[in-house]
Amino acid sequence: MQRPMVTYRAQPGGSLAGRIRVPGDKSISHRAIMLGALAEGVSEVSGFLEGEDALATIAAFRAMGVRIDGPVQGRVTVHGVGLHGLKAPDGPIDCGNSGTSMRLLAGLLAGQPFDSTLTGDSSLSRRPMRRVAGPLTEMGALVELTDADTPPLTIRGGRPLQGIAYRSPVASAQVKSCLLLAGLYARGRTCVTEPGISRDHTERMLTAMGYPVERPGDNTVCVAGGGRLQAARIDIPADISSAAFFLVGASIAEGSDLVLEHVGINPTRTGILDILRLMGADITLLNEREAGGEPVADIRVRAARLRGVRIPEELVPLAIDEFPALFVAAACAEGETLLTGAAELRVKESDLIAVMADGLRALGVDAEPLPDGMRIRGGAIRGGRVHSHTDHRIAMSFAMAALRAEGEIVIEDCANVATSFPGFAALARRAGLEIHVREEQP
Repeated sequence: MQRPMVTYRAQPGGSLAGRIRVPGDKSISHRAIMLGALAEGVSEVSGFLEGEDALATIAAFRAMGVRIDGPVQGRVTVHGVGLHGLKAPDGPIDCGNSGTSMRLLAGLLAGQPFDSTLTGDSSLSRRPMRRVAGPLTEMGALVELTDADTPPLTIRGGRPLQGIAYRSPVASAQVKSCLLLAGLYARGRTCVTEPGISRDHTERMLTAMGYPVERPGDNTVCVAGGGRLQAARIDIPADISSAAFFLVGASIAEGSDLVLEHVGINPTRTGILDILRLMGADITLLNEREAGGEPVADIRVRAARLRGVRIPEELVPLAIDEFPALFVAAACAEGETLLTGAAELRVKESDLIAVMADGLRALGVDAEPLPDGMRIRGGAIRGGRVHSHTDHRIAMSFAMAALRAEGEIVIEDCANVATSFPGFAALARRAGLEIHVREEQP
Protein backbone atom coordinates (compact mmCIF):
# COMPACT_ATOMS: atom_id res chain seq x y z
CA MET A 1 0.00 0.00 0.00
CA GLN A 2 1.34 3.41 -0.96
CA ARG A 3 1.88 5.98 1.76
CA PRO A 4 -0.01 9.26 1.70
CA MET A 5 1.98 12.29 0.61
CA VAL A 6 2.67 14.29 3.78
CA THR A 7 3.82 17.93 3.73
CA TYR A 8 4.83 20.06 6.72
CA ARG A 9 4.30 23.82 6.72
CA ALA A 10 6.30 25.32 9.61
CA GLN A 11 5.65 28.98 10.40
CA PRO A 12 8.51 31.35 11.28
CA GLY A 13 9.38 32.41 14.82
CA GLY A 14 8.16 31.36 18.23
CA SER A 15 9.83 29.55 21.11
CA LEU A 16 9.64 26.18 22.88
CA ALA A 17 8.57 25.84 26.50
CA GLY A 18 7.01 23.49 29.04
CA ARG A 19 7.62 19.82 29.81
CA ILE A 20 7.32 17.10 27.16
CA ARG A 21 8.26 13.45 26.75
CA VAL A 22 9.36 12.24 23.35
CA PRO A 23 8.73 8.62 22.27
CA GLY A 24 10.72 5.65 23.54
CA ASP A 25 14.21 4.87 22.31
CA LYS A 26 14.08 3.17 18.91
CA SER A 27 17.36 1.27 19.28
CA ILE A 28 16.33 -0.19 22.64
CA SER A 29 12.79 -0.95 21.40
CA HIS A 30 14.21 -3.13 18.61
CA ARG A 31 16.48 -5.00 20.99
CA ALA A 32 13.78 -5.51 23.63
CA ILE A 33 11.68 -7.43 21.08
CA MET A 34 14.61 -9.39 19.62
CA LEU A 35 16.20 -10.47 22.89
CA GLY A 36 12.82 -10.92 24.58
CA ALA A 37 11.85 -13.32 21.79
CA LEU A 38 15.07 -15.32 22.25
CA ALA A 39 14.78 -15.40 26.05
CA GLU A 40 13.21 -18.09 28.20
CA GLY A 41 10.06 -16.77 29.88
CA VAL A 42 7.86 -13.70 29.47
CA SER A 43 9.41 -10.23 29.15
CA GLU A 44 7.36 -7.16 30.05
CA VAL A 45 8.36 -4.03 28.09
CA SER A 46 7.25 -0.47 28.86
CA GLY A 47 8.04 2.73 26.95
CA PHE A 48 8.11 0.88 23.60
CA LEU A 49 8.29 3.12 20.52
CA GLU A 50 5.12 2.55 18.47
CA GLY A 51 6.77 3.73 15.26
CA GLU A 52 6.86 1.82 11.99
CA ASP A 53 10.50 0.69 12.29
CA ALA A 54 10.03 -0.93 15.70
CA LEU A 55 6.66 -2.38 14.64
CA ALA A 56 8.46 -4.04 11.71
CA THR A 57 10.61 -5.90 14.24
CA ILE A 58 7.49 -7.10 16.09
CA ALA A 59 6.00 -8.31 12.80
CA ALA A 60 9.22 -10.18 11.97
CA PHE A 61 9.15 -12.20 15.18
CA ARG A 62 5.44 -12.88 14.96
CA ALA A 63 6.18 -14.30 11.50
CA MET A 64 8.66 -16.66 13.21
CA GLY A 65 6.12 -17.95 15.71
CA VAL A 66 6.69 -15.67 18.70
CA ARG A 67 3.61 -14.52 20.61
CA ILE A 68 3.83 -10.78 21.23
CA ASP A 69 0.97 -8.91 22.93
CA GLY A 70 0.60 -5.18 22.26
CA PRO A 71 1.83 -2.57 21.91
CA VAL A 72 -0.78 -0.74 23.97
CA GLN A 73 0.33 2.69 25.21
CA GLY A 74 3.95 1.61 24.98
CA ARG A 75 3.47 -1.71 26.79
CA VAL A 76 4.44 -4.98 25.09
CA THR A 77 4.53 -8.54 26.40
CA VAL A 78 6.97 -10.90 24.66
CA HIS A 79 6.54 -14.63 25.21
CA GLY A 80 10.09 -15.85 24.65
CA VAL A 81 10.78 -19.10 22.79
CA GLY A 82 14.44 -19.48 23.74
CA LEU A 83 17.45 -19.27 21.47
CA HIS A 84 16.38 -22.30 19.46
CA GLY A 85 12.60 -21.85 19.38
CA LEU A 86 12.09 -19.70 16.28
CA LYS A 87 10.14 -21.19 13.38
CA ALA A 88 10.62 -20.70 9.65
CA PRO A 89 8.52 -17.79 8.34
CA ASP A 90 6.04 -18.47 5.54
CA GLY A 91 7.68 -15.93 3.25
CA PRO A 92 10.16 -13.05 3.15
CA ILE A 93 10.40 -10.87 6.26
CA ASP A 94 9.65 -7.22 5.41
CA CYS A 95 11.83 -4.84 7.45
CA GLY A 96 10.17 -1.75 5.99
CA ASN A 97 12.50 1.23 6.35
CA SER A 98 14.44 -0.24 9.28
CA GLY A 99 18.15 -0.84 8.74
CA THR A 100 18.46 -1.87 12.40
CA SER A 101 15.87 -4.62 11.93
CA MET A 102 17.58 -5.97 8.82
CA ARG A 103 21.16 -5.90 10.06
CA LEU A 104 20.45 -7.33 13.51
CA LEU A 105 18.07 -9.97 12.16
CA ALA A 106 20.76 -11.05 9.70
CA GLY A 107 22.97 -12.00 12.64
CA LEU A 108 20.47 -14.03 14.61
CA LEU A 109 19.00 -15.66 11.47
CA ALA A 110 22.47 -16.87 10.48
CA GLY A 111 22.23 -19.27 13.44
CA GLN A 112 18.82 -20.76 12.55
CA PRO A 113 18.17 -24.14 10.90
CA PHE A 114 15.88 -22.60 8.23
CA ASP A 115 16.38 -20.34 5.21
CA SER A 116 15.14 -16.75 5.42
CA THR A 117 14.95 -13.66 3.22
CA LEU A 118 14.91 -10.06 4.46
CA THR A 119 13.37 -7.35 2.28
CA GLY A 120 12.64 -3.65 2.77
CA ASP A 121 11.16 -0.55 1.20
CA SER A 122 12.77 1.33 -1.68
CA SER A 123 15.05 3.29 0.66
CA LEU A 124 16.27 0.28 2.65
CA SER A 125 16.73 -1.66 -0.58
CA ARG A 126 19.48 0.80 -1.57
CA ARG A 127 21.46 0.55 1.68
CA PRO A 128 24.77 -1.39 1.82
CA MET A 129 24.65 -4.79 3.52
CA ARG A 130 28.13 -6.12 2.70
CA ARG A 131 29.34 -4.72 6.03
CA VAL A 132 27.32 -7.43 7.82
CA ALA A 133 27.33 -10.10 5.10
CA GLY A 134 31.15 -10.14 4.95
CA PRO A 135 31.89 -10.97 8.60
CA LEU A 136 28.90 -13.34 8.81
CA THR A 137 30.43 -15.24 5.88
CA GLU A 138 33.69 -15.43 7.83
CA MET A 139 31.72 -17.09 10.63
CA GLY A 140 30.46 -19.73 8.20
CA ALA A 141 27.10 -18.26 7.18
CA LEU A 142 25.88 -18.28 3.59
CA VAL A 143 24.47 -14.83 2.81
CA GLU A 144 23.18 -13.74 -0.60
CA LEU A 145 22.79 -10.11 -1.74
CA THR A 146 22.20 -8.34 -5.04
CA ASP A 147 25.17 -7.57 -7.27
CA ALA A 148 25.18 -4.08 -5.69
CA ASP A 149 25.51 -5.61 -2.18
CA THR A 150 22.02 -4.41 -1.29
CA PRO A 151 18.82 -6.20 -0.15
CA PRO A 152 17.01 -8.52 -0.56
CA LEU A 153 19.26 -10.39 1.85
CA THR A 154 18.90 -14.19 1.90
CA ILE A 155 20.45 -16.38 4.60
CA ARG A 156 20.77 -20.13 4.08
CA GLY A 157 20.05 -21.89 7.36
CA GLY A 158 21.52 -24.98 8.96
CA ARG A 159 25.17 -23.97 8.59
CA PRO A 160 27.36 -24.24 11.71
CA LEU A 161 28.85 -20.93 12.82
CA GLN A 162 32.33 -20.45 14.26
CA GLY A 163 33.23 -17.54 16.51
CA ILE A 164 35.68 -15.03 15.05
CA ALA A 165 37.71 -12.03 16.20
CA TYR A 166 36.49 -9.27 13.90
CA ARG A 167 38.09 -5.87 13.61
CA SER A 168 35.43 -3.55 12.18
CA PRO A 169 36.62 -0.74 9.85
CA VAL A 170 33.86 1.53 11.23
CA ALA A 171 32.33 2.06 14.65
CA SER A 172 28.83 0.70 14.03
CA ALA A 173 26.42 -0.60 16.66
CA GLN A 174 24.45 -2.37 13.93
CA VAL A 175 27.46 -4.34 12.68
CA LYS A 176 28.63 -5.10 16.22
CA SER A 177 25.17 -6.20 17.35
CA CYS A 178 24.68 -8.35 14.24
CA LEU A 179 27.87 -10.29 15.00
CA LEU A 180 27.17 -10.60 18.73
CA LEU A 181 23.73 -12.05 17.95
CA ALA A 182 25.30 -14.52 15.51
CA GLY A 183 27.87 -15.26 18.23
CA LEU A 184 25.11 -16.55 20.52
CA TYR A 185 24.81 -19.48 18.08
CA ALA A 186 28.51 -19.94 17.23
CA ARG A 187 31.09 -22.37 18.53
CA GLY A 188 33.64 -20.61 20.70
CA ARG A 189 34.03 -16.91 21.25
CA THR A 190 32.99 -14.03 19.00
CA CYS A 191 34.78 -10.73 19.56
CA VAL A 192 34.23 -7.40 17.80
CA THR A 193 36.78 -4.60 17.99
CA GLU A 194 35.87 -1.13 16.69
CA PRO A 195 38.00 1.93 15.88
CA GLY A 196 35.87 4.04 18.24
CA ILE A 197 32.91 3.93 20.59
CA SER A 198 29.48 2.83 19.33
CA ARG A 199 26.15 2.31 21.06
CA ASP A 200 26.21 -0.46 23.66
CA HIS A 201 22.48 -1.15 24.07
CA THR A 202 22.86 -4.76 22.92
CA GLU A 203 25.60 -5.50 25.45
CA ARG A 204 23.64 -3.86 28.27
CA MET A 205 20.48 -5.81 27.49
CA LEU A 206 22.32 -9.12 27.10
CA THR A 207 23.80 -8.54 30.55
CA ALA A 208 20.41 -7.59 32.01
CA MET A 209 19.03 -10.88 30.66
CA GLY A 210 21.80 -12.90 32.27
CA TYR A 211 23.99 -13.57 29.22
CA PRO A 212 27.74 -13.19 29.95
CA VAL A 213 29.40 -10.37 28.01
CA GLU A 214 33.16 -9.78 28.13
CA ARG A 215 34.93 -6.48 27.53
CA PRO A 216 38.59 -7.45 27.36
CA GLY A 217 39.88 -4.11 26.06
CA ASP A 218 39.00 -0.70 24.73
CA ASN A 219 36.19 -0.91 22.18
CA THR A 220 36.23 -4.73 22.18
CA VAL A 221 33.28 -6.86 23.24
CA CYS A 222 32.95 -10.65 23.24
CA VAL A 223 30.31 -13.33 23.74
CA ALA A 224 30.61 -17.11 23.78
CA GLY A 225 27.99 -19.32 22.16
CA GLY A 226 25.81 -21.77 24.01
CA GLY A 227 24.39 -19.56 26.76
CA ARG A 228 20.79 -18.76 27.69
CA LEU A 229 18.77 -15.56 27.94
CA GLN A 230 16.33 -15.04 30.80
CA ALA A 231 13.19 -12.91 30.43
CA ALA A 232 13.27 -9.48 32.08
CA ARG A 233 11.26 -6.33 32.74
CA ILE A 234 12.52 -3.63 30.37
CA ASP A 235 11.76 0.07 30.89
CA ILE A 236 12.67 1.90 27.68
CA PRO A 237 13.68 5.56 28.17
CA ALA A 238 12.74 8.38 25.80
CA ASP A 239 14.94 8.45 22.70
CA ILE A 240 17.73 11.04 22.76
CA SER A 241 17.71 10.99 18.93
CA SER A 242 14.09 12.20 19.03
CA ALA A 243 14.89 14.65 21.81
CA ALA A 244 17.66 16.10 19.60
CA PHE A 245 15.22 18.10 17.45
CA PHE A 246 13.79 19.80 20.54
CA LEU A 247 17.25 20.32 22.06
CA VAL A 248 18.26 22.22 18.93
CA GLY A 249 14.91 24.02 18.59
CA ALA A 250 14.99 25.32 22.16
CA SER A 251 18.65 26.31 21.81
CA ILE A 252 18.09 28.46 18.71
CA ALA A 253 14.68 30.02 19.52
CA GLU A 254 14.85 33.14 21.69
CA GLY A 255 12.97 32.86 24.98
CA SER A 256 12.83 29.05 25.00
CA ASP A 257 12.88 27.07 28.26
CA LEU A 258 11.99 23.40 27.75
CA VAL A 259 12.29 20.23 29.86
CA LEU A 260 12.50 16.86 28.11
CA GLU A 261 11.48 14.11 30.50
CA HIS A 262 13.02 10.64 31.12
CA VAL A 263 15.55 10.80 28.27
CA GLY A 264 18.15 8.06 27.87
CA ILE A 265 21.64 9.46 28.43
CA ASN A 266 23.65 6.35 27.61
CA PRO A 267 27.26 7.63 27.28
CA THR A 268 27.52 6.07 23.80
CA ARG A 269 24.65 8.34 22.65
CA THR A 270 25.32 11.73 24.26
CA GLY A 271 27.37 13.30 21.47
CA ILE A 272 24.45 15.65 20.75
CA LEU A 273 24.75 17.08 24.28
CA ASP A 274 28.55 17.38 24.08
CA ILE A 275 28.50 19.10 20.69
CA LEU A 276 25.72 21.53 21.59
CA ARG A 277 27.55 22.44 24.79
CA LEU A 278 30.73 23.08 22.79
CA MET A 279 28.63 25.48 20.72
CA GLY A 280 27.51 27.29 23.88
CA ALA A 281 24.12 25.66 24.50
CA ASP A 282 22.48 25.98 27.93
CA ILE A 283 21.72 22.34 28.82
CA THR A 284 21.24 20.94 32.34
CA LEU A 285 20.66 17.32 33.37
CA LEU A 286 18.11 16.93 36.17
CA ASN A 287 17.05 13.95 38.28
CA GLU A 288 19.69 11.55 36.91
CA ARG A 289 18.78 7.92 37.57
CA GLU A 290 18.80 4.42 36.04
CA ALA A 291 15.94 2.61 34.28
CA GLY A 292 16.22 -0.92 32.93
CA GLY A 293 20.01 -0.86 32.96
CA GLU A 294 20.18 2.46 31.08
CA PRO A 295 21.02 5.89 32.57
CA VAL A 296 18.23 8.45 32.19
CA ALA A 297 17.62 12.10 33.13
CA ASP A 298 15.28 15.02 32.58
CA ILE A 299 17.03 17.51 30.28
CA ARG A 300 16.42 21.26 30.61
CA VAL A 301 17.43 23.37 27.63
CA ARG A 302 17.20 27.15 27.35
CA ALA A 303 17.86 29.50 24.46
CA ALA A 304 21.51 30.47 24.01
CA ARG A 305 23.79 32.26 21.54
CA LEU A 306 25.49 29.43 19.70
CA ARG A 307 28.94 29.70 18.12
CA GLY A 308 30.47 27.72 15.30
CA VAL A 309 32.97 25.00 16.22
CA ARG A 310 35.12 22.32 14.68
CA ILE A 311 33.33 19.16 15.78
CA PRO A 312 35.81 16.69 17.35
CA GLU A 313 35.92 13.50 15.27
CA GLU A 314 35.81 11.33 18.41
CA LEU A 315 32.28 12.65 19.04
CA VAL A 316 30.99 11.71 15.57
CA PRO A 317 29.97 8.09 16.38
CA LEU A 318 28.24 9.34 19.54
CA ALA A 319 25.97 11.67 17.52
CA ILE A 320 25.76 9.99 14.12
CA ASP A 321 21.95 10.12 13.92
CA GLU A 322 21.67 13.66 15.27
CA PHE A 323 23.69 15.54 12.65
CA PRO A 324 20.72 16.77 10.60
CA ALA A 325 19.50 18.61 13.72
CA LEU A 326 23.04 19.75 14.52
CA PHE A 327 23.40 21.17 10.99
CA VAL A 328 20.41 23.41 11.76
CA ALA A 329 22.09 24.51 15.00
CA ALA A 330 25.23 25.31 13.00
CA ALA A 331 23.18 27.39 10.55
CA CYS A 332 22.02 29.53 13.49
CA ALA A 333 25.45 29.82 15.15
CA GLU A 334 27.88 32.71 14.86
CA GLY A 335 30.84 31.78 12.68
CA GLU A 336 31.78 28.55 10.96
CA THR A 337 31.07 24.96 11.96
CA LEU A 338 33.17 22.19 10.42
CA LEU A 339 32.31 18.48 10.49
CA THR A 340 34.71 15.83 9.17
CA GLY A 341 35.05 12.10 9.75
CA ALA A 342 31.34 11.43 9.15
CA ALA A 343 31.27 9.62 5.79
CA GLU A 344 28.74 7.22 7.37
CA LEU A 345 26.12 9.96 6.89
CA ARG A 346 26.18 9.32 3.14
CA VAL A 347 24.73 5.78 3.52
CA LYS A 348 21.83 6.42 5.88
CA GLU A 349 18.18 6.43 4.68
CA SER A 350 19.42 9.10 2.30
CA ASP A 351 22.74 10.80 1.65
CA LEU A 352 22.31 13.07 4.65
CA ILE A 353 25.26 15.29 3.75
CA ALA A 354 24.05 16.03 0.21
CA VAL A 355 20.38 16.36 1.11
CA MET A 356 20.95 18.59 4.15
CA ALA A 357 23.37 20.80 2.19
CA ASP A 358 20.79 21.19 -0.61
CA GLY A 359 18.05 22.04 1.87
CA LEU A 360 20.14 24.54 3.84
CA ARG A 361 21.22 26.30 0.66
CA ALA A 362 17.59 26.46 -0.48
CA LEU A 363 16.96 28.44 2.72
CA GLY A 364 19.87 30.80 2.07
CA VAL A 365 22.43 29.14 4.37
CA ASP A 366 26.08 28.95 3.32
CA ALA A 367 26.60 25.16 3.45
CA GLU A 368 29.42 23.33 1.68
CA PRO A 369 29.21 19.52 1.51
CA LEU A 370 32.47 17.63 2.00
CA PRO A 371 33.20 13.96 1.22
CA ASP A 372 32.97 13.11 4.92
CA GLY A 373 31.10 16.03 6.43
CA MET A 374 30.04 19.64 5.97
CA ARG A 375 31.19 23.21 6.40
CA ILE A 376 28.42 25.61 7.49
CA ARG A 377 28.68 29.35 8.02
CA GLY A 378 25.94 30.60 10.30
CA GLY A 379 23.62 33.40 9.23
CA ALA A 380 20.04 34.21 8.37
CA ILE A 381 17.60 31.44 7.43
CA ARG A 382 15.10 32.44 4.78
CA GLY A 383 11.79 30.76 4.26
CA GLY A 384 11.46 28.35 1.38
CA ARG A 385 10.67 24.85 0.21
CA VAL A 386 12.85 21.81 0.96
CA HIS A 387 12.54 18.10 0.23
CA SER A 388 13.15 15.48 2.93
CA HIS A 389 13.89 12.70 0.41
CA THR A 390 11.74 10.43 2.64
CA ASP A 391 14.20 10.85 5.54
CA HIS A 392 12.47 11.40 8.89
CA ARG A 393 15.48 13.16 10.46
CA ILE A 394 15.65 15.72 7.68
CA ALA A 395 11.93 16.49 7.87
CA MET A 396 11.99 17.14 11.62
CA SER A 397 15.25 19.11 11.50
CA PHE A 398 13.94 21.59 8.94
CA ALA A 399 10.70 21.93 10.91
CA MET A 400 12.76 23.20 13.87
CA ALA A 401 14.71 25.55 11.57
CA ALA A 402 11.47 27.55 11.17
CA LEU A 403 11.90 28.82 14.74
CA ARG A 404 14.69 31.06 13.39
CA ALA A 405 13.48 31.52 9.82
CA GLU A 406 12.35 34.75 8.18
CA GLY A 407 9.45 33.03 6.39
CA GLU A 408 7.48 29.81 6.19
CA ILE A 409 9.39 26.58 5.56
CA VAL A 410 7.54 23.96 3.51
CA ILE A 411 8.94 20.43 3.86
CA GLU A 412 7.86 17.83 1.32
CA ASP A 413 7.66 14.04 1.65
CA CYS A 414 7.40 13.73 5.44
CA ALA A 415 5.44 10.45 5.72
CA ASN A 416 8.51 8.58 7.00
CA VAL A 417 8.48 10.61 10.24
CA ALA A 418 6.05 7.90 11.39
CA THR A 419 8.90 5.36 11.28
CA SER A 420 10.62 6.89 14.29
CA PHE A 421 8.45 9.65 15.80
CA PRO A 422 4.70 9.17 15.49
CA GLY A 423 2.94 12.29 16.74
CA PHE A 424 5.92 14.59 16.13
CA ALA A 425 3.89 17.49 14.74
CA ALA A 426 1.35 17.38 17.58
CA LEU A 427 4.07 17.32 20.24
CA ALA A 428 5.99 20.13 18.51
CA ARG A 429 2.81 22.24 18.47
CA ARG A 430 2.32 21.57 22.18
CA ALA A 431 5.85 22.83 22.85
CA GLY A 432 5.32 26.00 20.81
CA LEU A 433 6.21 25.37 17.13
CA GLU A 434 3.50 26.45 14.70
CA ILE A 435 3.42 23.54 12.27
CA HIS A 436 0.66 22.34 9.97
CA VAL A 437 0.41 18.92 8.33
CA ARG A 438 -1.21 18.22 4.96
CA GLU A 439 -1.88 14.65 3.83
CA GLU A 440 -2.82 13.71 0.28
CA GLN A 441 -3.49 10.25 -1.06
CA PRO A 442 -1.20 9.33 -3.98
